[in-house]
Amino acid sequence: MAANSRIEWTEATWNPVTGCTKVSDGCRHCYAERMARRLQAMGVRKYARGFEVTTHDDVLDLPLTWRRPHEVFVNSMGDLFHDEVPLQFILKVFETMRCAHRHRFQLLTKHAERLAGLDHLLPWAPNIWMGVTVESAAYRHRVDHLRRTGAEVKFLSMEPLLGPVPGLNLAGVDWVIVGGESGPGARPMLPGWAAAIRDDCLAAQVPFFFKQWGGTNKKRAGRVLEGRLWSERPVHPWPQTSLALS
Repeated sequence: MAANSRIEWTEATWNPVTGCTKVSDGCRHCYAERMARRLQAMGVRKYARGFEVTTHDDVLDLPLTWRRPHEVFVNSMGDLFHDEVPLQFILKVFETMRCAHRHRFQLLTKHAERLAGLDHLLPWAPNIWMGVTVESAAYRHRVDHLRRTGAEVKFLSMEPLLGPVPGLNLAGVDWVIVGGESGPGARPMLPGWAAAIRDDCLAAQVPFFFKQWGGTNKKRAGRVLEGRLWSERPVHPWPQTSLALS
């Protein structure tokens, strides 16, 4: 686990899957790919295959050892629903998440079609949140796939936001995160794009989280949108059992 994650909307990361392939516009400057290549060059065993899709059985039980409840972003360095991840491994990840009920697990995918196709086989639990990436209007269909899942909390990560997304249907969506692209070659996000999604969230009473403006120096650019920080989150109490230590 990477505790004290720098990702603003979570606390920790857990990567039973690493690696992915580019499937849409938001993948062009993938931070996970850059990091994986760097770790491969440093000789880190887990990244011996670079950014090739790789499953890691040796870390499947890690969340069961963490005694303090955490919000955990699952596969910040990959995508659980990539076509190359076997169904049986996905089910093992879900079993760990169900057993580690003291934690909240936040999954995010661009492979929304596979997510929807496997939904009837997935043992959802209240502590397993599911999200899809929607970087522009061309990928709004991913929200429809997300809506059909049994996840109790469904969210959108609109990062990197690469264009306006007019007519965003937020029915069945519990949370929206917006952010600009960061790092080398970052493409700009226009303020109006983010503000329009914020307004859609306000109208639909969906919590809105503005993560960053991005750019080559995202820390300097900050995360203030129209004079304030937007750090809203779903109102979803921790299960009473989540505080018990096993």
